[in-house]
Amino acid sequence: MFLLLTQAGELFRMHSLSGKSQSRFPNQQQMAEAVLLAVKKVGNVLADEAAKAVIAKVSEKVTNLKELPEKVEEIRKQLTIMNSVILQIGTSYLTDIVVKNWIAEVRKLAHHVEDVMDKYSYHALQLEEEGFLKKYFVKGSHYVMVFSDIAEEVVKLEKQIQQVIKLKEQWLHPSQLNPNQLAESGRPRSHDNFPDLVKDEDLVGIEDNKRLLTGWLYSDEPDRAVITVSGIGGLGKTTLVTNVYEREKVNFAAHAWIVVSQTYNVEALLRKLLRKIGSTELSLDNLNNMDAHDLKEEIKKKIEDSKCLIVLDDVWDKKVYFQMQDAFQNLQATRVIITTRENDVAALATSARRLNLQPLNGTDAFELFCKRAFYNKGHKCPKELEKVANSIVDRCHGLPLAIVTIGSLLSSRPAAEFVWNKIYKQLRTELANNDHVRAILNLSYHDLSGDLRNCFLYSSLFPEDYTMTRESLVRLWVAEGFVLSKEKNTLEDVAEGNLMELIHRNMLEVVDNDEIGRVHSCKMHDIVRVLALSIAKEERFGSANDVGTMLLMDKEVRRLSTCGWSDDTVSTVKFTRLRTLISLSTTSSTSPLKMLSSILSGSSYLTVLELQDSEITEVPTSIGNMFNLRYIGLRRTKVKSLPESIGKLSNLHTLDIKQTKIEKLPRGIVKIKKLRHLLADRYVDEKQSVFRYFVGMHAPKELSNLEELQTLETVESSKDLAEQLKKLMQLRSVWIDNISSADCANIFASLSSMPFLSSLLLSAKDENEELCFEALRPRSTELHRLIIRGQWAKGTLDCPIFRGNCTNLKFLALSWCHLGEDPLGMLASHLPNLTYLRLNNMHSANILVLTAQSFPHLKTLVLKQMPNVNQLKIMDGALPSIEGLYVVSLSKLDIVPEGIESLRTLKKLWLLYLHRDFKTQWHKNRVHQKMQHVPEIRV
Repeated sequence: MFLLLTQAGELFRMHSLSGKSQSRFPNQQQMAEAVLLAVKKVGNVLADEAAKAVIAKVSEKVTNLKELPEKVEEIRKQLTIMNSVILQIGTSYLTDIVVKNWIAEVRKLAHHVEDVMDKYSYHALQLEEEGFLKKYFVKGSHYVMVFSDIAEEVVKLEKQIQQVIKLKEQWLHPSQLNPNQLAESGRPRSHDNFPDLVKDEDLVGIEDNKRLLTGWLYSDEPDRAVITVSGIGGLGKTTLVTNVYEREKVNFAAHAWIVVSQTYNVEALLRKLLRKIGSTELSLDNLNNMDAHDLKEEIKKKIEDSKCLIVLDDVWDKKVYFQMQDAFQNLQATRVIITTRENDVAALATSARRLNLQPLNGTDAFELFCKRAFYNKGHKCPKELEKVANSIVDRCHGLPLAIVTIGSLLSSRPAAEFVWNKIYKQLRTELANNDHVRAILNLSYHDLSGDLRNCFLYSSLFPEDYTMTRESLVRLWVAEGFVLSKEKNTLEDVAEGNLMELIHRNMLEVVDNDEIGRVHSCKMHDIVRVLALSIAKEERFGSANDVGTMLLMDKEVRRLSTCGWSDDTVSTVKFTRLRTLISLSTTSSTSPLKMLSSILSGSSYLTVLELQDSEITEVPTSIGNMFNLRYIGLRRTKVKSLPESIGKLSNLHTLDIKQTKIEKLPRGIVKIKKLRHLLADRYVDEKQSVFRYFVGMHAPKELSNLEELQTLETVESSKDLAEQLKKLMQLRSVWIDNISSADCANIFASLSSMPFLSSLLLSAKDENEELCFEALRPRSTELHRLIIRGQWAKGTLDCPIFRGNCTNLKFLALSWCHLGEDPLGMLASHLPNLTYLRLNNMHSANILVLTAQSFPHLKTLVLKQMPNVNQLKIMDGALPSIEGLYVVSLSKLDIVPEGIESLRTLKKLWLLYLHRDFKTQWHKNRVHQKMQHVPEIRV
């Protein structure tokens, strides 16, 4: 061991002699992601007092175990030093095959360390949690054998470290280890230093193409017309078409945007199309049972006499159009826009309706670059940087994706010529061995810190064009151990910061935001995903839908995505080192249960099991043997029950069984003391027409054991729930169903004491049950989302919750209550910070009035199923920030809302299913002409 430290010390001294310490290069964590994870795991083991006590006791019988903690500490030191050396190497591994191979050996070592540490911590925890002395005396020989095996593995690790150091000394020369830094100064790490996402006004060089494309939409062809937009990846095809589609769709009675991608299922595409054009009367089951012919017939009925706009985005094979065209072949004035990289797909349109995008010219390319690189300097390039900036832009070859990516990277660097010149030289080296887009993306990837790289690579495991929700990504990254602790922030908060940084760097794209402005979902650009997958393959990080890679990696594969496979190979291969299995909406010919059983039988280190939307119907009992499992995702599967063995998963963080067939939680769930997120409810009415269209789970008797719980969605109310909630002070999101009036006071008092509560849903047991909110006085200053369903006791609007006790509330949804007064007037004066307000199935005053300056921050207002309302008045100055106003199914509303034309910020206006005279009044008063500033109007 002394020899190892001496040799590693030489590496460290060589690193230090260069005069550049590690702390000065936070951006150069090249290829060290696996090492960082391993160091973190070792640190956790060393800090675990229970593990120390267990080893001390077991070592009384086995003397060589006494040295185990010290040896583990030495391994931590070795890995830390190796990580420092890799940091020093910089990016030379990109062109040096010897360096690359040596780093691969370090990675293999780190993976081995991670496996051994997981085994170590698990068995130490088992002894400590299940009664240390009892277990030791009853099964002493077993645990002696277990820890003896671990000690032998540690000896193997020592030898492996020696071999790695020997390889370095034998094959790597000091010249190969010289730093190749992009900049002398470290960059700020806060994502606040990055520009906002690209807005419409930031788009450059697309005006002529927009005009051309828009003109084609309104051409004289009476029948269906196909328009294609083609070009290589990164030219902005989707950006251009999105811009036109969002502006013009309001002029088409039916419209739909469908992402196709390389792997597709025609029936799934047709179902999506049918849903997008408004098939609300079909249940999910009916829709899923329809074949292609039936789906096409239903689509024809929907858009038979309508102007229709359909976008098929990212089409790789013209067959997909031929397989779908029957649905809209003979319809009048239908416009189909197809985006593609393939020339034969582009040829689906006539030459007069074919747009082949070209790279930006020099002026437009430089303007786009400046908008990104100098977003906080008025979009103007300093004179001293003009020459190098032009050289960098030239290297992007006019591709918007490349320009935006490199501009985002440079926006956080010092505006110094020598810094930018070094970046340019690095980029030039990359380009010598790569295409221009990949080179620039590669540079951005290697500018990420190790934890961000892991998060980025992980996102590529989901299917092409897959929409990833913020909450799911955050929980998965935490479960994988990618997230570093930062001060008093929760790991989930830190992970959300990681997500925002990847978005600001254009490594992930925002799909939509939630009602309070946070990112709700995102996806990865297909070119970026190709890069990420190639890196993931090279670094043995993971494999997505690649049978060849899977078989090649075999025992070494650590993360596997089998989304949409039609091959049964997965059920015949054993993945002994597998950490993650993602299988979404699988179309595999293999039985999902067979595949899962095969995985569980040979993958004892499994950490994440994500089977959302798959055809799985049963969870094997053997899942209880997965000691390392931290995440189980079964959302929208057909699973009907969970095995009791779930209770053995002492490391489980997240259990997501929303919208499954599961009616009852296993009793052992309360043994999982590390559980942070429990998501469990099911739909009983997919059309959401009945009051209790979804129901929660019955709370287990010892729910209070789960003291680390942050998310509890949804649990049924019970007499002892209030007492149990008193001990769950880490809860952030709580959904409670089936509340009776008798339970209100106690439950609401318990909820009020939670210091971090941010999201709350409260639903009565039926539409006639009165709820009293007097006891709901949240102490949390974080409560921003409140959903209430059910009748209210008299005087509820005078309760503290609506009288300013929750001034930070931003999202409020109220339904099925009978007020008898104007809720808008009452709420406006006490909840001024609302950004979203929904009133549904509510009896109220006949006249609703929005007074001047009411709801200054409100962006969305939904008024639905309010049978008493016959008039809506909007005073001048009301709703100054409103973007979406949805007035639906107000059967007595027969006149146009007074003052509606004053809402100048409005982007969407829906006035649907109102009194039969409403449309007459709308047209008679020519209101449409007064509302031309609103892009989308439905009446």
